[in-house]
Amino acid sequence: MCKLHGREEFRRIDFVQKLARDQILPPAAKTPDKREQQEEEAATVQVREQDQDVLVLKKVSSERPASAAGSGESDWRYMVVSGTPEKILEHLLNDLHLDGVQDKETDTLLDDFLLTYIVFMTTDDLCQALLRHYCAKKYDGKADSPEALCTKRKVLLLASQWTALYKDWLHDDEHSKLFLKTLYRYVLDDVYEYPILEKELKEFQKVLRIHRRHTVDEYSPHRKNRALFHQFSLKENWLQHRGNVNEIEEIFCRVYITDHSYVSIRTKISSCVQDILKIVAERIQHPEEDLALVTVTFSGEKHELLPTEMALSKSLESSSRMYTYRKSDTLNPFPESEETQQRSVRILGMNTWDIALELTSFDWSLFNSIHEQELIYFTFSRQGKAENTLNLSLLLQRCNEVQLWVATEILLCSQLGKRVQLVKKFIKIAAHCKAQRNLNSFFAIIMGLNTASVSRLSQTWEKIPGKLKKLFSELESLTDPSLNHKAYRDAFKKMKPPKIPFMPLLLKDVTFIHEGNKTFLDNLVNFEKLHMIADTVRSLRYCRNNQFANDLPQKEHHEAKFYTNHLLVIDNQQTLFELSHRIEPRV
Repeated sequence: MCKLHGREEFRRIDFVQKLARDQILPPAAKTPDKREQQEEEAATVQVREQDQDVLVLKKVSSERPASAAGSGESDWRYMVVSGTPEKILEHLLNDLHLDGVQDKETDTLLDDFLLTYIVFMTTDDLCQALLRHYCAKKYDGKADSPEALCTKRKVLLLASQWTALYKDWLHDDEHSKLFLKTLYRYVLDDVYEYPILEKELKEFQKVLRIHRRHTVDEYSPHRKNRALFHQFSLKENWLQHRGNVNEIEEIFCRVYITDHSYVSIRTKISSCVQDILKIVAERIQHPEEDLALVTVTFSGEKHELLPTEMALSKSLESSSRMYTYRKSDTLNPFPESEETQQRSVRILGMNTWDIALELTSFDWSLFNSIHEQELIYFTFSRQGKAENTLNLSLLLQRCNEVQLWVATEILLCSQLGKRVQLVKKFIKIAAHCKAQRNLNSFFAIIMGLNTASVSRLSQTWEKIPGKLKKLFSELESLTDPSLNHKAYRDAFKKMKPPKIPFMPLLLKDVTFIHEGNKTFLDNLVNFEKLHMIADTVRSLRYCRNNQFANDLPQKEHHEAKFYTNHLLVIDNQQTLFELSHRIEPRV
């Protein structure tokens, strides 16, 4: 282990990298354990200031081509193990290359830092640190030193990468807005003294133009990976706004039939009450003219909405639920028996491939909208979990609703013959979802069929043909949790992108890393842990490497789309069990 002291000779961390590349620093002493012997022993460097460790680096083999090192021998560099936020940022800036592409290690370090900095510093802290680096007079005290100019260009490079990665997230943050404007003014002042900054200035102007456009038009269709959808909060199902919402924006909401059953609706935010009632009437197979939309607060206050009113107005109380009442009795909701009412099984007349396509299209629109940072916020729960995990929460909610929808459809069917047809249909839909590489809906359907209230229907399962039973067993094996879901992981790895993972399992992986490793070690940021988390989060990029547009047909299947966009769900397990025992009583 090599320890560096003081702020003079070893202040510049790139000096450490130079030592590594020149093979000056000694390797760590070899241990007697042969398993730990390698051709080159990894050395650890501790950078200390004022008798305190501020950065810990580990010597690793670089993946640069041999020609880059000038010989066939391995190139070496030092990677961050832990450090203070300021020193990790300083190391990153020193490591950036201004000419040409970054090597793999630097690119990974940059991406790790930008993805996970929210864990150990605020956006305001990062903005202030970057401004300090940009304005710093370097080692000889001269403002026009080559090091100072180099650092300015690197700060601009990092800011551009940051903006490209976070996209509209930075447009919603006041600290980043002020930072971008301030940095732009600094560059304008410096460009006359440093003409070489003109190229960076033009690139930065593009960033600011995009930023200003999105600031004016918060929901421009040109925004990539923004929050495409709004939703009612998962707790009380009320609208969450992010900025000014325009009329074409889509929203998810729940319209309750009883306290334990609802229709999950995807519609435009400009929809009026009549539009909502039309959807509900179609799904519960009840005359539209006999229905009214009523908001009910938790204190019990009720307010009937007019047909021409905006159904999802901001003026509605955030503690309200929307219910469908009969016009003849707007003081009382449908009786509890309404949720168990038998309805015609329309799904039996639909093509299973078409239904799977619409499920995949729906899931892809949600999955493709998830910011990578949402997984970080979800894991560390910083700065308001619900606000910063909107799209992720929607996809998780959708997975749960599809599972409940499968059970609801089967248990609402009292006729044994039709119930058998339903189970067969859902097995085929699950197989199609797998073929379409939509593992989120695939898992949801299989879990729905394995729900206790459905799996106990022995009379139904006995009549499933052996061929379909075998198919179901094969599909079910992919959901086997043994060996850390090895069957699923192996199958998913073989699938080409685009593909939709089973998101709860991906979140479990990130959470496992988080809970199994400390975020801070001896008051230093455990950057090795953050690298592991960032590496897992980056799997989203590979899954979204291409678009499903080439695989999904352009023709819309209107009946299947309506059916999958507006799911009728019973979300009470007790009610589902009562239905199960009603259609197949215990012997």
